[in-house]
Amino acid sequence: MHGSRATAPVSTLALRMTDIRKTYPGVVALDGVSLDVRAGEVHVLLGANGAGKSTLMKVLSGAVTCDSGAIEVHGAPAHIASPRDARALGIAIVHQELALVPALSVAENLHLGRIPHRLGVVDSARMRRNAHDVLARLGVTLPVDALVGSLSIAQQQLVEIARALLLDARILVLDEPTSALTERETQALFGVLADLRARGVAIIYISHRLEEIAAIGDRVTVLRDGRHVATHTVASADRSDLVRLMAGSDVADVPTAAARSEVRPRGPARLRVDDLRSGHAVRGVSFTVHAGEVVGLTGLLGAGRTETARALFGCEPQSGGTVLVDDVPVRIRTPRDAIRAGIGFVTEDRKAQGLVLDRSVRDNIALATTRALSLWGVMRSHAERALAQESIERLRIRTPSDTQRVRLLSGGNQQKVVLAKWLATGARVLLLDEPTRGVDVHAKQEIYRLIADLAAQGTAVLVISSELPEVVAIADRTLVMRDGRIVSEFDRAQATPERLLACAVGHDTPALRSA
Repeated sequence: MHGSRATAPVSTLALRMTDIRKTYPGVVALDGVSLDVRAGEVHVLLGANGAGKSTLMKVLSGAVTCDSGAIEVHGAPAHIASPRDARALGIAIVHQELALVPALSVAENLHLGRIPHRLGVVDSARMRRNAHDVLARLGVTLPVDALVGSLSIAQQQLVEIARALLLDARILVLDEPTSALTERETQALFGVLADLRARGVAIIYISHRLEEIAAIGDRVTVLRDGRHVATHTVASADRSDLVRLMAGSDVADVPTAAARSEVRPRGPARLRVDDLRSGHAVRGVSFTVHAGEVVGLTGLLGAGRTETARALFGCEPQSGGTVLVDDVPVRIRTPRDAIRAGIGFVTEDRKAQGLVLDRSVRDNIALATTRALSLWGVMRSHAERALAQESIERLRIRTPSDTQRVRLLSGGNQQKVVLAKWLATGARVLLLDEPTRGVDVHAKQEIYRLIADLAAQGTAVLVISSELPEVVAIADRTLVMRDGRIVSEFDRAQATPERLLACAVGHDTPALRSA
């Protein structure tokens, strides 16, 4: 690969984003990112989770306002402060999570937000004509009166693209458009994109699938940690080099408190999952976590990691498969079933799903054990206080008292309260989804130590994380998910951030070993 950044001639540029910066409290999401996209080009945007791809596209679509930087559309300066501004400039984005209304027809979905009227009445005939015309442009045959909810995912994807074209979009952003498509549907989509490219539409194509780059892309840009790393023509881009660019050459952020060289002793299988299926996101997942073992589960956005944990905990319906805890089959239809089976779940969004922010530390710790702490339906306050004090000391929760509102604690201490809630249940299996997201370095170290302590006490711990250095440092084994399935497994000696990322994008998938 060549190290210089490719730059499009000004005359052919559809879009130029220059030195785009965006920060959130404690996080630099975009650190001076620049991107050029030509008319009639498919420009692939690559990057691991957290690289800044989504934030950059939110800036372009007007969903987020950047702190500084400049945007030019077709050679003219552009001020994009809202999605309406973006639409007026001919910019449309098709998100991975489709923004369609299942109960409305294809024609109605194509006109969302801009329903045509005639003499004060909805002009249904015009809507249907417009729908026929735009679908014909795509070479797609769909009944325009059919409810969108009755269509396949691939057909819904095409409806989203058609809606963008109905806006006369000249810059089209596609975010993981093939994540739910079959191979045949993917090839059909590629045909549509080739036609759009021939018509001069500039296409930004976000994907984690390296094999798609050669099939559809003209140039590829890699982002990492909110920065532009490189832009290359597809002809000069080597897959191995792209993986290295995405992963980075150093792993300086490896958590030192968890780094270790010894193999942690493990006991018998505590959690065994066989052919678990749930919706479109979990497509036959099998793995085992032993007593005293920390297993990492990683993969790129949309791989099915969180959905697997939610299905195991009864937050999402299981459509198939078996789950055993300590070799006993368990049927999990609700979170209460999971708690009774000895499973605890620390969700990735602690504020919305793991805590009651306006309640006290004591109340939150007792949330999952109210029945055990009650007598004849009345909470035993002395037992609740004793549990809270024991948890505060054990987890080193920094709080003035157990009556402090959780909202007033730091992110790291809030996360400890969530952990304390599940430890109070006596959970033998802990599912930890992004357990260190949004916490400072010191709190991370303490959480790593706590995970190690829990494993030493015989707890089976499944850590779901998008931070590859974190997984490498704390996990005894690491599982990699892609497209709703576990595609590879590494023991501690084998796992490196680069190898995990290569498997996550489908570049290097070693055979699975038996657990």
